[in-house]
Amino acid sequence: MGNCVYLVTGAAGFIGFHLARELLGKGETVIGLDNINDYYDVRLKELRLAILKKYGNFDFIREDISHQQAIRDIFAEKKPDIVVNLAAQAGVRYSLEKPEAYIESNISGFFSILEACRNSPVKHLVYASSSSVYGSRSKVPFSVEDTADRPVSLYAATKKSNELMAYAYSHLFGIPATGLRFFTVYGPYGRPDMAYFKFADGIISGRPIQIYNCGDMERDFTYIDDAVEGIMCVIGKIPEADENGVRHKLYNIGNSRPENLTYFIEILEKALGRQAAKEFLPMQPGDVTKTFADIGGMKEDFGFTPKTSLEEGLGKFANWYLEYLSGNGRPL
Repeated sequence: MGNCVYLVTGAAGFIGFHLARELLGKGETVIGLDNINDYYDVRLKELRLAILKKYGNFDFIREDISHQQAIRDIFAEKKPDIVVNLAAQAGVRYSLEKPEAYIESNISGFFSILEACRNSPVKHLVYASSSSVYGSRSKVPFSVEDTADRPVSLYAATKKSNELMAYAYSHLFGIPATGLRFFTVYGPYGRPDMAYFKFADGIISGRPIQIYNCGDMERDFTYIDDAVEGIMCVIGKIPEADENGVRHKLYNIGNSRPENLTYFIEILEKALGRQAAKEFLPMQPGDVTKTFADIGGMKEDFGFTPKTSLEEGLGKFANWYLEYLSGNGRPL
């Protein structure tokens, strides 16, 4: 790190915002790129951006990564050293409603990033993949060595495609690339479309919260600070060449401790000081019953160990959430 220009796509998004703020706080030069779409409440994206714009070493560009020529022009002009691609159309269930958004952003958009890295070479491309690529499986924990070729949602399929595309570009054009499979990242300034945020909205407003598969689900919940620490570990280390001479690597970023969904809700209720009315529903298409990250690679290569317990993480989220509500007047 140091004397590098970082390009963070999805900078107005949840993980992108936290990563950009961490880099800016260390004095790094950060170019943030985001199209500020309305997939969820734009006010939250604008709030994140307002915080980042307070830093003199932050430059923001509003653009869509699927606009190939615009992205190539940005790379040619700004000459980023390290690119962290966090821009994507997120959400498993939304991929059933608007699949075209996933092809445009996650496939065409990532292609634009790869082409830009090809034409304006970078030191390292780090990109977001997802635990969703593992699909529905009984073998746990999920290891990057496992076969991941049976996605159960279009979102998962696009993320697996990103990994294959990145490997091909690393092989063909020598682009050093690292993919990060994130496991259910949560915390302050989080995404309102995610279950824990919706649970908080329901608990505070008194609306019943919808619990799928009757609560018989486990998730490897990862607090945002731990996720950012994982990214920070990775960005400064270019992958070593594999047996084929390709500099491409995959890691899981998770807490490596699955928690039952009903227990998660109990902790959130305590943190918010209210009990939830509950509506139990069957399993939804594209969902999985359990996620569990094998983070052995992160431990071995970087000494990475998540530090935030579920109780601590949800407590911090609840404090932020209540403060956020006080400024906006109502649940989203």
